[in-house]
Amino acid sequence: MTAQAPGRPVMADPTSGWRDSLIRLRTRVISNPRFQRWAAASPLTRFIARRQARALFDLCAGFVYSQVLAAFVQLRLCDHLADGPRSLEALARLTDLSPEAARRLLRAAASLGLVRSMPGERYALADLGASMIGNPSVAAFIAHHALLYDDLRDPVALLRGQTQTRLSQFWPYAGDRPEAASNAPTQPEGYAGYSTLMAQSQALVAQDILDAWPMTRHRRLLDVGGGEGVFIAQVAASAPNLQLQLFDLPPVAARAQEALARRGLATRVDCIGGSFLHDPLPRGADIISLVRIIHDHDDESALALLRAVHAALPSGGTLLIAEPMAGTPGAEPIGDAYFGFYLLAMGRGRARRPEELKQLLEAAGFAQMRVLATRRPLLAWAMVAKKL
Repeated sequence: MTAQAPGRPVMADPTSGWRDSLIRLRTRVISNPRFQRWAAASPLTRFIARRQARALFDLCAGFVYSQVLAAFVQLRLCDHLADGPRSLEALARLTDLSPEAARRLLRAAASLGLVRSMPGERYALADLGASMIGNPSVAAFIAHHALLYDDLRDPVALLRGQTQTRLSQFWPYAGDRPEAASNAPTQPEGYAGYSTLMAQSQALVAQDILDAWPMTRHRRLLDVGGGEGVFIAQVAASAPNLQLQLFDLPPVAARAQEALARRGLATRVDCIGGSFLHDPLPRGADIISLVRIIHDHDDESALALLRAVHAALPSGGTLLIAEPMAGTPGAEPIGDAYFGFYLLAMGRGRARRPEELKQLLEAAGFAQMRVLATRRPLLAWAMVAKKL
């Protein structure tokens, strides 16, 4: 196939069928300015036309909305409003903004559903803002997104692999790539930012996973890529008789040992350091968990990891995978748009559909794959598979 010269019209595929013809016709009609003016005026189509116009504008303005949210978090408006409504003047003093700037931010936040405006220029948290108080890790992720936004300044250059991204430097476990390995830190403190964010990420989904797959049916769990042990600590609380192991890069495993000791789990969890792409996994567990791990890797590395898990499990052993997946009904942009570009900026990996994960699992030797319902599938689905 020859490359299409810039500026030349794209020729229709002569072998296309009737569905393609209908799509071309639909595109010509909807893109016609006369049709757009008619649709905006007709009582039959006015609602649809306005909804589509709003959706298109929201796509254009999305970055501005995200920066309003970033300012909302950085200025700790959730904290300032947690105890009840406050006046504009009080909020201006607390955020060190002029009344005019505070009013601009608060009105923007109100339009996004973060706060609600009250009589007398007073403001209170709306439901969306209040929900952030119960999920403090959300604020950490919003702050972290400054790296992503910087990497997305030139999305075409990013797609062409022409940029050195900040996210690829933030995630040190990307060091399994030869060009990154020499820059990976070797001491636990070098993994502090990444490990903390991973812990906050797992805190959002840990209980959802355990609700979908209780661990009391198992004897020993090996949590691979377990970070600072947030998930395994939740498992320890839910299954008091379960033996527990955590496997991660040596500096991360050292941080996990310290974090788990602070939780009173120093003797309960065995933290083991190593690289799951280069070192054999510990044996003896009848269930191995991969929580938000597979989507961080390309197919070759993901398959290598799944084969390592398969080798470490006994016959009849269980693999539990939990991560956000592409194609989640009602949350399609999260998998293909958000994680698609986040993982591209990180340097590897992609969100996969359940059928794509099943193909990798089959290639690694697993059988009896089953998708499990979770309370918040936009954050993580769960899937189990068996080694026969």
